[in-house]
Amino acid sequence: MGVTARLADYFGFEEHGTDLATEVRAGVTTFLTMSYIVVVNPAIMVDQPGTEFLDGIAVEGVSAAQLEQKLAVITILAAFTATLIMALYANRPFAQAPGLGLNAFFAFTVVGALGVPWQTALAAVVVEGVIFLLLTVAGARKYIIEAFPEPVKFAVGAGIGAFLAIIGLEAMGIVVSDPATYVTLGDVASDPVAILSVVGLFFTLALYARGIRGSIIIGIVTTTLAGAVVTFLGLVDPGVVASPAVQNGGFDASQLTSPDYNIAPLGGAFVSGLVGAPAANLDAFAFGLIVFTFFFVDFFDTAGTLTGVGQAAGFLDREGNLPEIEKPLLSDAVGTTFGGMLGTSTVTTYIESATGVEEGGRTGMTALVVAGLFLASLALVPLAAIIPLYASHDVTQAAPAGMTVLIMPFTFNIGYGIAAGIITYPIVKAATGEFEDIRPLQVVLAALFVVYFFVRTGGVLSGIGG
Repeated sequence: MGVTARLADYFGFEEHGTDLATEVRAGVTTFLTMSYIVVVNPAIMVDQPGTEFLDGIAVEGVSAAQLEQKLAVITILAAFTATLIMALYANRPFAQAPGLGLNAFFAFTVVGALGVPWQTALAAVVVEGVIFLLLTVAGARKYIIEAFPEPVKFAVGAGIGAFLAIIGLEAMGIVVSDPATYVTLGDVASDPVAILSVVGLFFTLALYARGIRGSIIIGIVTTTLAGAVVTFLGLVDPGVVASPAVQNGGFDASQLTSPDYNIAPLGGAFVSGLVGAPAANLDAFAFGLIVFTFFFVDFFDTAGTLTGVGQAAGFLDREGNLPEIEKPLLSDAVGTTFGGMLGTSTVTTYIESATGVEEGGRTGMTALVVAGLFLASLALVPLAAIIPLYASHDVTQAAPAGMTVLIMPFTFNIGYGIAAGIITYPIVKAATGEFEDIRPLQVVLAALFVVYFFVRTGGVLSGIGG
């Protein structure tokens, strides 16, 4: 039996109506759309010089640039490990990496605003991961997710589409902030990023409409190359629409610095953080609140992404549940624990997995390709993020739905959207007298979310920092 036949048998290509070429194409697509995290995660996690107070990881004698290189390596290792488990154990086409949003909460709120040592913040991530592991093994996470109201489950896919859309539109320069209306149309006609984005988007849509296989990959690569060409020709300044290594009429290899594989200052730092929590004026209750916040957001981010991408892939059953969801949940829990031990914030399932599913990915082979590409990118970390963010987002999945859909993009958080739907469901049902549709666990979840939002936004956390 050849390698292709062995892979087909292991991952069940025939059962899922796919083949090796489709799975590889899907994996490459997913990797290209999420590779930005290799640069973005370190940039958020590391304390930047010039700020009035510490707002991220800082190590004496190590520059911010050096720390970002170390964190890039850690980001890759965490993404590789979690996604590999997803591939080989869960057999799902979902990719994982340190999540956006939680890394900002880690750096700017826990370390910055609350003054909690970054080592202690990492300890909170590890504790959260261990709790996830225990709940997953016990089956509790599965039952909680299955208790989601059915309308919320089927709205998650649309919400994720809208969430992807607003991320992409912002990265493309099409949507920008506005003091009066919060968001507005950007300077599309004069912004090089917006112009290239729109051209690339319509090119990709044209390929997709014609049924061209790999249309998303072709669109991403073509848009990236177009950015490099206009930079090379001197039409746009270096670093605007292409890697800083691309210069006017040349290429500056010095811009692609070699990665720093020595992660010793960060790896295992959670141990000293856990032991030193009392010294940082954090008692068990205060530390627990931080763990609680990481826990809630990560739990429902992952649940929402698995449900939404699972819906796009046709995995959900008639009740809107993802069969054997405990397997991808376990991958998430292991990834979070491992990532925290290495020195990064919570690992979660990426909504960009939807782009691979759109290309036909249906098995763990897609995730295996993503994991392999992350591992290969260790050879030269900057190359993992040479794809600009504006080129890698597909906004075609946006669709209207209720509260869950609206809250996700406009709060920039998947978990918040699900929370809004869960809180709203029993209230609306009770208001219309349809009490028979309300399950006790749904009321409990709604109440817990009310508590969470009070803790997160009511200033409770501000009183526990040292």
